[in-house]
Amino acid sequence: MEYQLRQATPGDALAVVLFHTLAHEESYGHLLSPEFFRARRASIAERAERRRPHLAVDDPRIIAVDGNNHIVGLADAGPGRDEDGPAELELYSLFTLRHTYGTGLGAALLSAAVGDSAAYLWVLRDNPRAQAFYLKQGFRPDGATGLLPPEWEELPQVRMVRPARG
Repeated sequence: MEYQLRQATPGDALAVVLFHTLAHEESYGHLLSPEFFRARRASIAERAERRRPHLAVDDPRIIAVDGNNHIVGLADAGPGRDEDGPAELELYSLFTLRHTYGTGLGAALLSAAVGDSAAYLWVLRDNPRAQAFYLKQGFRPDGATGLLPPEWEELPQVRMVRPARG
Protein backbone atom coordinates (compact mmCIF):
# COMPACT_ATOMS: atom_id res chain seq x y z
CA MET A 1 0.00 0.00 0.00
CA GLU A 2 1.30 3.45 -0.90
CA TYR A 3 0.92 6.62 1.09
CA GLN A 4 1.38 10.26 0.24
CA LEU A 5 2.99 12.60 2.74
CA ARG A 6 2.03 16.26 2.82
CA GLN A 7 1.94 19.25 5.11
CA ALA A 8 -1.37 19.41 6.98
CA THR A 9 -3.48 22.55 6.66
CA PRO A 10 -6.12 24.10 8.93
CA GLY A 11 -8.74 22.49 6.68
CA ASP A 12 -7.45 19.08 7.82
CA ALA A 13 -8.17 19.80 11.50
CA LEU A 14 -11.21 17.55 11.89
CA ALA A 15 -9.60 14.66 10.00
CA VAL A 16 -6.41 15.05 12.06
CA VAL A 17 -8.33 14.97 15.34
CA LEU A 18 -10.33 11.92 14.23
CA PHE A 19 -7.09 10.20 13.21
CA HIS A 20 -5.35 11.16 16.46
CA THR A 21 -8.30 9.82 18.46
CA LEU A 22 -8.16 6.45 16.71
CA ALA A 23 -4.36 6.30 16.93
CA HIS A 24 -4.48 7.00 20.67
CA GLU A 25 -7.07 4.27 21.13
CA GLU A 26 -4.92 1.79 19.19
CA SER A 27 -1.66 2.79 20.90
CA TYR A 28 -2.78 3.53 24.45
CA GLY A 29 -5.97 1.50 24.90
CA HIS A 30 -4.23 -0.69 27.46
CA LEU A 31 -2.77 2.28 29.37
CA LEU A 32 -5.62 4.77 29.73
CA SER A 33 -9.07 4.39 31.24
CA PRO A 34 -12.28 3.95 29.21
CA GLU A 35 -13.41 7.29 30.68
CA PHE A 36 -10.40 9.00 29.09
CA PHE A 37 -11.38 7.72 25.65
CA ARG A 38 -15.05 8.57 26.14
CA ALA A 39 -14.07 12.15 26.96
CA ARG A 40 -11.78 12.31 23.91
CA ARG A 41 -14.59 11.12 21.63
CA ALA A 42 -17.04 13.60 23.17
CA SER A 43 -14.65 16.53 22.58
CA ILE A 44 -13.74 15.92 18.92
CA ALA A 45 -15.42 19.08 17.57
CA GLU A 46 -13.86 21.30 20.23
CA ARG A 47 -10.42 19.72 19.75
CA ALA A 48 -10.66 20.23 15.97
CA GLU A 49 -11.25 23.96 16.49
CA ARG A 50 -8.27 24.16 18.86
CA ARG A 51 -6.15 22.23 16.34
CA ARG A 52 -6.73 24.63 13.40
CA PRO A 53 -4.19 27.29 14.48
CA HIS A 54 -1.67 24.53 15.25
CA LEU A 55 -1.91 23.47 11.60
CA ALA A 56 -1.45 27.03 10.26
CA VAL A 57 2.31 27.15 10.86
CA ASP A 58 5.42 26.46 8.83
CA ASP A 59 6.77 23.86 11.28
CA PRO A 60 6.34 20.30 10.06
CA ARG A 61 2.77 19.05 10.51
CA ILE A 62 3.08 16.05 8.22
CA ILE A 63 0.18 13.73 7.48
CA ALA A 64 0.21 10.51 5.51
CA VAL A 65 -2.87 9.76 3.44
CA ASP A 66 -3.81 6.50 1.78
CA GLY A 67 -5.35 5.95 -1.65
CA ASN A 68 -8.78 6.87 -0.26
CA ASN A 69 -7.39 10.16 1.12
CA HIS A 70 -7.77 8.92 4.72
CA ILE A 71 -5.12 9.96 7.21
CA VAL A 72 -3.13 6.93 8.34
CA GLY A 73 -0.14 8.69 9.92
CA LEU A 74 1.00 11.96 11.40
CA ALA A 75 4.23 13.50 12.63
CA ASP A 76 4.82 17.00 13.91
CA ALA A 77 7.90 18.78 15.17
CA GLY A 78 9.13 22.21 16.09
CA PRO A 79 11.22 24.16 18.56
CA GLY A 80 12.04 22.25 21.71
CA ARG A 81 9.80 23.05 24.67
CA ASP A 82 12.09 21.82 27.46
CA GLU A 83 14.19 24.39 29.35
CA ASP A 84 17.00 21.83 29.49
CA GLY A 85 16.30 20.58 25.97
CA PRO A 86 19.13 18.46 24.60
CA ALA A 87 18.45 19.68 21.03
CA GLU A 88 16.74 22.65 19.41
CA LEU A 89 14.22 20.44 17.58
CA GLU A 90 11.54 18.36 19.30
CA LEU A 91 9.44 15.66 17.69
CA TYR A 92 6.08 16.42 19.28
CA SER A 93 4.30 13.32 18.04
CA LEU A 94 4.44 10.50 15.55
CA PHE A 95 1.56 8.08 15.08
CA THR A 96 0.54 5.56 12.45
CA LEU A 97 -2.50 3.32 12.43
CA ARG A 98 -1.92 -0.30 13.34
CA HIS A 99 -2.59 -1.63 9.83
CA THR A 100 0.42 0.37 8.56
CA TYR A 101 2.92 -1.04 11.07
CA GLY A 102 5.99 -2.50 9.40
CA THR A 103 5.48 -0.65 6.10
CA GLY A 104 8.18 1.99 6.65
CA LEU A 105 5.57 4.72 7.07
CA GLY A 106 6.78 5.66 10.56
CA ALA A 107 10.36 6.11 9.33
CA ALA A 108 9.15 8.18 6.37
CA LEU A 109 7.12 10.43 8.67
CA LEU A 110 10.05 10.83 11.05
CA SER A 111 12.32 11.77 8.15
CA ALA A 112 9.80 14.29 6.83
CA ALA A 113 9.39 15.88 10.26
CA VAL A 114 12.99 16.11 11.52
CA GLY A 115 15.22 15.01 8.63
CA ASP A 116 18.80 14.43 9.76
CA SER A 117 18.71 17.12 12.47
CA ALA A 118 19.48 16.48 16.10
CA ALA A 119 16.17 16.03 17.85
CA TYR A 120 14.51 14.80 21.01
CA LEU A 121 11.11 13.40 21.94
CA TRP A 122 9.07 12.13 24.84
CA VAL A 123 7.66 8.60 24.73
CA LEU A 124 5.52 6.72 27.22
CA ARG A 125 7.59 4.57 29.53
CA ASP A 126 5.17 1.66 29.02
CA ASN A 127 5.22 1.79 25.21
CA PRO A 128 7.96 -0.70 24.26
CA ARG A 129 6.93 -0.81 20.59
CA ALA A 130 7.45 2.94 20.17
CA GLN A 131 10.69 2.88 22.15
CA ALA A 132 12.03 0.07 19.93
CA PHE A 133 11.11 2.09 16.84
CA TYR A 134 12.91 5.18 18.12
CA LEU A 135 15.98 3.14 19.15
CA LYS A 136 16.13 1.79 15.58
CA GLN A 137 16.01 5.39 14.33
CA GLY A 138 19.02 6.38 16.48
CA PHE A 139 17.28 7.87 19.53
CA ARG A 140 18.54 6.98 23.00
CA PRO A 141 17.10 7.68 26.47
CA ASP A 142 18.96 10.55 28.14
CA GLY A 143 17.74 9.83 31.68
CA ALA A 144 15.07 12.54 31.83
CA THR A 145 11.64 11.36 32.96
CA GLY A 146 8.31 13.03 33.52
CA LEU A 147 4.59 12.58 33.83
CA LEU A 148 1.90 13.51 31.38
CA PRO A 149 -0.61 16.06 32.72
CA PRO A 150 -3.54 14.92 34.89
CA GLU A 151 -5.96 14.93 31.93
CA TRP A 152 -3.69 12.24 30.45
CA GLU A 153 -3.82 10.33 33.74
CA GLU A 154 -0.21 11.23 34.57
CA LEU A 155 1.31 8.41 32.57
CA PRO A 156 5.10 8.23 33.02
CA GLN A 157 7.29 9.12 30.06
CA VAL A 158 10.97 9.13 29.16
CA ARG A 159 12.93 11.49 26.94
CA MET A 160 14.97 10.17 24.02
CA VAL A 161 17.58 12.08 22.03
CA ARG A 162 19.23 11.61 18.65
CA PRO A 163 22.31 13.48 17.47
CA ALA A 164 22.39 15.01 14.00
CA ARG A 165 23.00 12.47 11.25
CA GLY A 166 25.47 12.76 8.41
